[in-house]
Amino acid sequence: MTPREKRIVMKEWMKVIPESEIATYQRAGFLNRISLGARPALIVVDVTYGFTGSKGLTLEEAIKEFPTACGPASWAAMPNIAKLIELFRNRNAPIVFTCVDTHNQGFSGRATKSKRAGKVAPGYGEFPPAISPQDGDWVLGKTKASAFFQTPLLAYLVKEKVDSVVVCGVSTSGCVRATVVDSCSNGFDTFVVDDACFDRSWFAHCSNLFDMSAKYAHVLSLHEVDAECAPR
Repeated sequence: MTPREKRIVMKEWMKVIPESEIATYQRAGFLNRISLGARPALIVVDVTYGFTGSKGLTLEEAIKEFPTACGPASWAAMPNIAKLIELFRNRNAPIVFTCVDTHNQGFSGRATKSKRAGKVAPGYGEFPPAISPQDGDWVLGKTKASAFFQTPLLAYLVKEKVDSVVVCGVSTSGCVRATVVDSCSNGFDTFVVDDACFDRSWFAHCSNLFDMSAKYAHVLSLHEVDAECAPR
């Protein structure tokens, strides 16, 4: 590896990726760094009990409660999601919480090819207290994976003069990734907070962080976002 390639900090999720492939992507011009803008917005993707399950359950128990739940990985990320939300509140920056619009999904179809039963269990769409939206936060219902797909999100970000988008939540390989790709496609410098995202699969979490980092976003950890948001 060249000195430039060695400067990459090997985070836990990166250890799943073969080192030779990281080097190949760098030589091809991927994995570039970008800087957070002056007016960032935070999108908290689908962090409801339907995707977490109740605290303290194993993954298998959480899936029995809600088939879409991610179990322990959800609650490991929850304190970081809460701190990230607090960071954006303190900055008076826009915060958008997304959730599944179960009513309109009945007409538009599901976000994935899953064959889950149509009716969701009670509590599915409720937010855990640690990250519950407050007055002034926007709770945006969506029927598909991306928070941008046929929702007013783009209009809102333009109205708020947002120049960069920070994404956290669930699942890293699903709705987070879809939102990140569309954010990039709509012209925003886009960031993913690795320790404030989660997935039911550690492999899927790691591989999708790598792919997003290579092509669509800059992947930061919570402490790096904190440093980026510090007054200059």
